[in-house]
Amino acid sequence: MEKSKVLEYVGITIAILVIVVLNLFTPYITGAEAPMAVVSGTSMLPLFREGDIVLLYKPPPNEIRVGDVVVYKRCGGGYIIHRVIDVVRIDDRYYYRTKGDNNPYDDSRLRQFYEYSPIRICSDIRTPGIPYERIVGVAVEVNGFTFKIPYLGYLSLMFTGILGSR
Repeated sequence: MEKSKVLEYVGITIAILVIVVLNLFTPYITGAEAPMAVVSGTSMLPLFREGDIVLLYKPPPNEIRVGDVVVYKRCGGGYIIHRVIDVVRIDDRYYYRTKGDNNPYDDSRLRQFYEYSPIRICSDIRTPGIPYERIVGVAVEVNGFTFKIPYLGYLSLMFTGILGSR
């Protein structure tokens, strides 16, 4: 086997191991339910492309701001990664209006602004935005740069597509 092929396989193996280790330990460090998310779809173009991996952390509800990119639990199952365009506080509860950067409308058109329910992900109670209880995490940003690992998430997308859980 060529030396370049061996180095390529070693590089891929190391990348996979780094992702596994990050996945195991970062929830304890970041407080996020899931330490990273794999982007699927085009709603966040040009910031994120399909297959990008985004690192997440979970701040308190009052620290999520307009402009932050959040991952939240989708009504009906799965997750959505979109930008916060408005924060609504009612009493001590926080709600976040969200929108994909590449979408012409906010997520209310996606029927996502509903209360969290312990029995199922969303109840029938409409809200002014995504309630904090459905927020999984906020994308890590450093000096205005949203941290992402380009294309490495394609491995995950391939496996979920093969297994039919996508």
